[in-house]
Amino acid sequence: MRLLLDTHALLWWLAGDPQLSRRAKLAIANQSNEIFVSAASAWEVATKHRLGKLQHAGPLAVDFGLEMRRQGFLELPISWRHAQAAGALPGPHRDPFDRMLIVQAREEMMALVSIEAIFDQYDGVTRVW
Repeated sequence: MRLLLDTHALLWWLAGDPQLSRRAKLAIANQSNEIFVSAASAWEVATKHRLGKLQHAGPLAVDFGLEMRRQGFLELPISWRHAQAAGALPGPHRDPFDRMLIVQAREEMMALVSIEAIFDQYDGVTRVW
């Protein structure tokens, strides 16, 4: 299975946080799954760290790619197609990072690992939690 991690799922995985659901942990740990992390998550971590909202994420904000490589996670760049679709995405969710993840999961046929139940309102999005 191809999985795309929402930023909070990524942070909880890295921290060993018990807020990450058992199902999500098992899916991420399963060696047969491909685990992707969006460039949007790197952008979100760096932005929120700069604003003081993710103070504990300093090393990740400084060298996101290094930690992703250590984890064996795959990079998912943001394409023009993704950006255009995220900007045009209808629906209730307003967070630009989440809108990008919704589009990327749908366009790249990946399940989205997220606690965000609002994602279930979007056609073509399969959520793992």
